[in-house]
Amino acid sequence: MNEQQDAGGFGEASAEDLAAMAASVSDEQIAEGMNGPGREIALNEIFRRMAEHLNEDRAKSTDAVIHFKILDRPDGGYDHYEVVLASGECTVSNEPAHEPRVTLKIAPVPFIKLVSGRESGPTLFMTGKLKIEGDLMFASQMTSLFRIPRPAAPA
Repeated sequence: MNEQQDAGGFGEASAEDLAAMAASVSDEQIAEGMNGPGREIALNEIFRRMAEHLNEDRAKSTDAVIHFKILDRPDGGYDHYEVVLASGECTVSNEPAHEPRVTLKIAPVPFIKLVSGRESGPTLFMTGKLKIEGDLMFASQMTSLFRIPRPAAPA
């Protein structure tokens, strides 16, 4: 891992620490952080850790390709990640190569809230902050395939 990938110590922090960090900042602060060089670092770290949070027991019978489109990049585009679930394993790429079973389109602030457990997928979907293309039934079951980090309880 190079220095840019680990800027801000993301690589050294536990998932629970990162969830606590996301819970302690305002939406405006998340938006500001996701509007600069921290965006790529944060997204790469989140997706890099996705395999670590796979619930292998639930995912072992699931074969699926999931595309995430994180919208509102400063250049007007979006970041595109592909998550492949096969035989209880998870691989991630930022160069999608497979036809997805489901595509999730979401802006950066709701995405950070989703992956840190601050908001649920159904809530984001019902409020229009998460757009889903493809298999809606599968999308509704996706959160059970991953362990969403929660902030560690205070000692």
